[in-house]
Amino acid sequence: MTQDFKIQIARDIHRHCYLTGSFTLRSGRIATEYFDKYQFEALPSLLKEVTKHMVDLIPSDTEVLAGLEMGGIPVVTMLSYHSGIPAAYVRKKAKEYGTARLAEGSEVRGKKVLLVEDVVTSGGQISLSAHDLRQIGASIDYALCVIDRQEGGTESLQQNQIQLLSFLTREDISSAIT
Repeated sequence: MTQDFKIQIARDIHRHCYLTGSFTLRSGRIATEYFDKYQFEALPSLLKEVTKHMVDLIPSDTEVLAGLEMGGIPVVTMLSYHSGIPAAYVRKKAKEYGTARLAEGSEVRGKKVLLVEDVVTSGGQISLSAHDLRQIGASIDYALCVIDRQEGGTESLQQNQIQLLSFLTREDISSAIT
């Protein structure tokens, strides 16, 4: 992907999902900037372009792409489509009925799993999901996100032996609009 194309995608994401105001994040922190990822995930052409170019970031030994509930689900579905790698859909907690599974779709037990998330701030949900998936036998070394807000997620995940790979960072998006 050319730098010009990446800048254009960053501008498109900014235009469609960047908000200002007061927002409580999953971590409990208050932010004045927010990426409403559902806005770009709901646009098929933009989601297609983002995920098509994220394929190059997938580690070569990945056997299963695991999207985290809820924002990671559309991303992982399209990423699976473009890469040909099977997908799993990870709940925040195992459902208490039916199959009672934590991860639906492809089997993660005994597999090299790449966690897929939309936006990363603190990395908290990735850490929780990685712990739960490791408990059922998944091997997890990496997580991949569309946007890294660059607010400590990379460092937090490193403490849990997870390397964060990001398609865009807050800095990429800021640079693209200036």
